[in-house]
Amino acid sequence: MLAPLLVALSLALQSSPPAPRDEAQEAFFEARVRPVLAARCYECHSHTSKKLKANLYLDTREGWLQGGDSGPVIVAGDTEASALVRAIRYEDLDLQMPPKGKLPQNEIDDLVAWVRAGAYDPRTQAASLAAQSKPDGREHWAFLPVRAVEPPAVRDERWVANPIDRFVLARLEQEALAPAPPADKRTLLRRATYDLLGLPPTPAELADFEADSSPQAFERVVDRLLASPHYGERWGRHWLDLARYSDSNGLDENLAMAQAWRYRDWVVAALNRDLPYDQFVAQQLAGDLLPKPADEQALGAQLAATGFLVLGPKVLAEQDKEKLVMDVVDEEIDVTSKALLGVTLSCARCHDHKFDPWSQRDYYALAGIFKSTKTLANLEFVSRWNEVELATDERKAARDAFQKSVAEADAKVASILRRGEEETSARWPTQLASDLLEA
Repeated sequence: MLAPLLVALSLALQSSPPAPRDEAQEAFFEARVRPVLAARCYECHSHTSKKLKANLYLDTREGWLQGGDSGPVIVAGDTEASALVRAIRYEDLDLQMPPKGKLPQNEIDDLVAWVRAGAYDPRTQAASLAAQSKPDGREHWAFLPVRAVEPPAVRDERWVANPIDRFVLARLEQEALAPAPPADKRTLLRRATYDLLGLPPTPAELADFEADSSPQAFERVVDRLLASPHYGERWGRHWLDLARYSDSNGLDENLAMAQAWRYRDWVVAALNRDLPYDQFVAQQLAGDLLPKPADEQALGAQLAATGFLVLGPKVLAEQDKEKLVMDVVDEEIDVTSKALLGVTLSCARCHDHKFDPWSQRDYYALAGIFKSTKTLANLEFVSRWNEVELATDERKAARDAFQKSVAEADAKVASILRRGEEETSARWPTQLASDLLEA
């Protein structure tokens, strides 16, 4: 009779109802408890562990309720009776967890507070199994190499003018929809001009396009629009939004960034000169480390591109300067991952991503790189961001020589004025008497 009883007990534990919803406790668990369990315990005590120890699962509520080889490890509300608490406090010589080293005291305090408050845990066995059934994040289409795709077959071949049309038409046909009729030339020009420049076409441009009956008429329009300086201004704004461009740092002090416009103009110019994307990215992340071009203006542009990392919200008055440095690193990882990868990687500062293929190891590998950059010029009471001179050594030497000559000229003028004042002061009583007599 013992075996059926154990099976029944196991099933009852595995199907135990979730804890009643408590928003405050759930917020504490998600912010302070789950990240510690995931970072410190899951490697050996989870359903995804490749080397499960003591048959103990700590990634679900049912896991610690059932316990491992030595029984339950948590007694909700009773820290003294909870083996987990004794283990993380290193109170027992035979049971010290994690075995590689004691947890930081703040993490121990959080886990003890959690157990003392009743060990609220919203995780369930069903949720854990559902998470395991999710496909590996690395298999998501966005993270796979680009591959050639055969354009789909369509019923109305006459509508197809290029391979992209096949994908559009195939989906329309799948939904039993027909393409919209072709736009008239006036509408087409307005759409293209607004799309590429953000401006309406002029009356003369409309008249010229309507009068041009050649098959290359629209192609010439597109070439003209792409060559316009307004093209970079229009489409550069999209990238500047991703790069969180602003003329000040925002947040506490909100200091003006007097040179931010240089980065803005670099983005516009890069689009207008059709800078290849790999160079567009490399110059923003490491323009100061790339080979220096001989052309002075090209060098200045390459350095201005690094404004990508310096811009953005930074709490410059943060008094915990070590925290400030890591907060700046976190902000740089955040903008880089969102703008270049289309993912939110900064969450992994505290915990592995649940489904995306990003771990804390990935985050801190990047953090080590970004920490080596010099974003802050100082760590004073109100810190300042780093600025790099764009002038070449020759221009700096010419500037210094000019400033020296100006200073010498100022000194000569001051000397002459001073001598004149001294001579005037010496003659003043005699001159005054003479003037009075003559009067």
